[in-house]
Amino acid sequence: MELKASGVKKVFQRAGGRRFSAVETLDFALPPKTLTEITGRSGSGKSTLLLMLAGLLPPSEGKVTLDGRDLYALTDGELSKLRNEKITLIPQEHSALASLTVLENVLLPDALYGRAADEARAMNLLERLGIGALWDEMPSALSGGELRRAAIARALYQDTPVLLADEPTGDLDEENTKRVLQILREEAQGGKAVLLVTHEASAQAYADKVYRMDGGICRADDCNSGNDTVQ
Repeated sequence: MELKASGVKKVFQRAGGRRFSAVETLDFALPPKTLTEITGRSGSGKSTLLLMLAGLLPPSEGKVTLDGRDLYALTDGELSKLRNEKITLIPQEHSALASLTVLENVLLPDALYGRAADEARAMNLLERLGIGALWDEMPSALSGGELRRAAIARALYQDTPVLLADEPTGDLDEENTKRVLQILREEAQGGKAVLLVTHEASAQAYADKVYRMDGGICRADDCNSGNDTVQ
């Protein structure tokens, strides 16, 4: 299963009618069994590209396809169903529901879509992320880094073939950053198409392909991506 962007561009309009391109026209493929990293300074367009790939932000031009299906040609219901089954996003912001425990937050996708919960697998993910002992805590009792890891656990629990991570280690110390990057590496090795958007310099050691964005332009990073290019 391959997620692809073909000729995508994203233009925003500022107050006063001025327009600017957050992402310049590009082709981009996210193959399975691969951890792909996009790095770059804040405002370079990398998160905008990720949101277009996630089916959350329509491109101004071009299309995004998953196994040939144009995401933005689908109805809202069809796109929601496809994203639930095929694409998981780890967002920058914390997304825990305050009224649910950590474990209940991880299991939330099952509750929303009427599936049987697998508490053992959810607990295993929490343990792998170093917060197993916090399973029955409410989000208000967690630190920012613990909330971040709970959000990652919920995304991993969804177990979709495409995993998009937007600055997943932003609130984490060095030890937990390594832990999360290693888990993302393992998810790719297990068959998933994983996209990591990050400022984290150490992440390149875990990635199969590295791209750098600057001013909305995405280029292959010569240090780690061989002859791969983004047009």
